[in-house]
Amino acid sequence: MDKVKFKNLNGQGVTMAAVINFPEGFDEHKKYPVVVVSHPGGGVKEQASGLYAKKLAEQGLVTIAYDASYQGESTGEPRQLENPYIRTEDISAVIDYLTTLPYVDPERIGAMGICAGAGYTANAAMNDRRIKAVGSVSAVNIGSMFRNGWDNNVKDEDAIPFIQHGSQARTSDAGKPDSEILPLAPMRKEDAPNKELEEAWEYYHTPRCQSPTAPGYMTARSISQIITYDAYNKAEAFLTQPLQVIAGSEAGSKWMSDDMYARAASQDKQFHVVNGANHMSLYDVPQYVDEAVSVLAPFFQSKL
Repeated sequence: MDKVKFKNLNGQGVTMAAVINFPEGFDEHKKYPVVVVSHPGGGVKEQASGLYAKKLAEQGLVTIAYDASYQGESTGEPRQLENPYIRTEDISAVIDYLTTLPYVDPERIGAMGICAGAGYTANAAMNDRRIKAVGSVSAVNIGSMFRNGWDNNVKDEDAIPFIQHGSQARTSDAGKPDSEILPLAPMRKEDAPNKELEEAWEYYHTPRCQSPTAPGYMTARSISQIITYDAYNKAEAFLTQPLQVIAGSEAGSKWMSDDMYARAASQDKQFHVVNGANHMSLYDVPQYVDEAVSVLAPFFQSKL
């Protein structure tokens, strides 16, 4: 694998950090299909996205896992900004870079993501036709999650106070050097509202998969941009690429994978349910990750 840095051309002056994984027998003089792998909200390339990128490379694909702008080893201020529009555009910025590499076939670029990274990937695919195939694991439409709740039991209008909070945070940030923050996953075990989200705390804040570049929170100003965002907006018209959706049978978030699948215009779409897996176990539990990869690898190999 190679660790790389490159300029994000979206106009924010960000330098992105990424890891490119190569299959066994890689020949830099040949052209290869490539899969872009996007991390969850609050994650970094050393966690779930890097794991999937590595395992897909073991199946013969060139892959790239990257840190979002303002996060991980990528640059940008304020730190930990989780602006969904920027995160969507980051995927296209990675593709911009890939098209400059001599071993990348620009007509065979796929993209996938985990959790919010899957929602961002679906949105990017609608905007960027260079993406020829789309994969998702434990998909989260981050806008839906924050306005409707993990269990989809909150009305849209009940989220207005949170938009107000994000708006006030922007005012607060303008008058002091440090940004107000909000957790993207429970920061403490006792903050988790259920066992599944307790596992999110464990993933990000214990030796299970904690990373020094993934503090687990976002700027509070992000919330007003997130709540009004719909990762699947106009999917019924524009998400036409081949689509492979993967979710755990026990995942509280599965309704967001169901929604992606239902709304996608693609005539070539499949939904694979990993029996026994919940949302978080598809991040790193070997048996579940291996099952997901056993579906994703042939999907990308055949569609790219």
